[in-house]
Amino acid sequence: MLKLIRKMRRSDVLMALVCSVLVLGQIYFDLELPDYMSDLTVLIETPGSTMSDILHTGLEMLGCTLASAALCILCGYLTAKVAAGFALTTRERVFNKIADFGQHEMMSFSVPSLINRTTNDITQVQMVIAMGLQLLIKSPIMAVWAVIKIIDKSWELSVITAGFIVALLMVMVIVIALVVPRFRRVQKLTDKINLVARENLTGINVVHAYNAEDYQNEKFEKSNSELMRTQLFNQRTFAFLTPVMQLGMNALALVIYWVGASLVNAVPAEDTAVRLETFSNIVVFGTYATYVIMSIMMLVSIIMLLPAAQVSAQRINEVLGSKTDIHEGTRSDSPETGTVEFRHVSFHYPDGGDVLEDISFKANRGETVAFIGATGSGKTTLVSLIARFYDATEGEVLVDGVNVKDYTFDALYDRVGYVTQKAVLFSGTVKSNVLFGKSRGGRGDADVGKALDLAMASEFVDRLPQGMDSPIAQGGTNVSGGQKQRLSIARALARDPEILIFDDSFSALDYRTDAALRAGLKSELGGTTRLIVAQRIGTIRNADKIIVLDDGKAVGIGTHDELMQNCPVYQEIARSQLSSEELGA
Repeated sequence: MLKLIRKMRRSDVLMALVCSVLVLGQIYFDLELPDYMSDLTVLIETPGSTMSDILHTGLEMLGCTLASAALCILCGYLTAKVAAGFALTTRERVFNKIADFGQHEMMSFSVPSLINRTTNDITQVQMVIAMGLQLLIKSPIMAVWAVIKIIDKSWELSVITAGFIVALLMVMVIVIALVVPRFRRVQKLTDKINLVARENLTGINVVHAYNAEDYQNEKFEKSNSELMRTQLFNQRTFAFLTPVMQLGMNALALVIYWVGASLVNAVPAEDTAVRLETFSNIVVFGTYATYVIMSIMMLVSIIMLLPAAQVSAQRINEVLGSKTDIHEGTRSDSPETGTVEFRHVSFHYPDGGDVLEDISFKANRGETVAFIGATGSGKTTLVSLIARFYDATEGEVLVDGVNVKDYTFDALYDRVGYVTQKAVLFSGTVKSNVLFGKSRGGRGDADVGKALDLAMASEFVDRLPQGMDSPIAQGGTNVSGGQKQRLSIARALARDPEILIFDDSFSALDYRTDAALRAGLKSELGGTTRLIVAQRIGTIRNADKIIVLDDGKAVGIGTHDELMQNCPVYQEIARSQLSSEELGA
């Protein structure tokens, strides 16, 4: 947790230091009260004391109380501000770090866990800072200060107090040792519940269609029950601490007054001054001893939150300390325009076998290059290497004659427009989705309209009540699959890229829309290089170059006619989709 706290904003650190000074002021005024109580005891028991003397001492006590209360209120305001500032900056750092993650990092952490770390874990640490900034400073200093004030008043009572403190600290250490390991388990189980709930909500239609509500409920109940049992153990163990501390405080007060009474009785009755001083010291000692136990109780209240916060801080640091596999280059210039070249490229996942093996080809400016093959043959992985969702394990991927690893991210993504296999839309409007992110393309309504026209999306956007300003729900749930794909294509076109990558992006389109869209791309974007991953022969039949993948290898490269002559894998795909007349044509 200290690693996170050290990275707080300078203004928050300054407020925390001011708060520490205010806490010291609180302790000073609080610990002055027992001395005034001693003075009052002496005044009341001393013959000849006047009411004005008693009132003066009482007013001084009231002044100390008001000063302590004012400092406490100001300190509470500052700690709340420091905690909120810490949460703001930490959440921003975690979010920005996750935004730089590649596919490998996302899979290693999992989406539900990252969401939990960005929200719940940061809140846990924020709560500890909000409470602990006062109590973690106040409790040990108050305890030590109180001990210093009473250490010379009675060695018998000092030994009794020390024994109680040691016993209570031992109980606290045992409880912490039992609970801390289970807090890490609680966080993992919370991640699991988040995962199950997210899966259920995302696939709610499938759950209903397959009448799987009971199955999903049982899966959730299993995780939920396990989390409940773990948390019950933690809370029951912590619940044991409070009564033990209260019992210890009351028992200590009882023992102090019982032993103190014996000490007072041991003083001869005729020695009034000594007897009064001994009685006064015992009253002060009992109050200070109570402060010591109260300090331990304050410490316990923070320690009840500290293990969970410490686990949360470790999980946050795991995200912030993780090293990304994809690193930005420095180049922004290039010797060519609109070219893509693979030179003996191979790729495999860290925990799996080879996905691509020795792939070589070049797409020149304005060409249409298509990729086809069976499911799992590596088509999506291949085009992902161009956009650097992954980096090639061996060989080079060049865009405009430069290795993609050498480009700055801005320079690379300005050149590439990528349409993902699964259409993804964001909450906002049609316009905000089409103009999503940084782009070297235009930003006006005319540019949006042109992209929508070319993507064959205008026909349904124009029918919407607000046109391009019509709202889009999170994930695009208020539009159909084909409409989502067309808006995703419009988003890529609006970037005005040199290279367009379509990762099976025409699959949800009907044949008429598919053909019209491809014809529009060819006529309007003749100088733009188009890389198309497809399952349908009809989509890629007229491509300048077709690359056939089989088990990660390029088993055929050529036009449709050439591949029909010399590539058995392509012939098999074609025969499964086209009729004899179409094959003959």
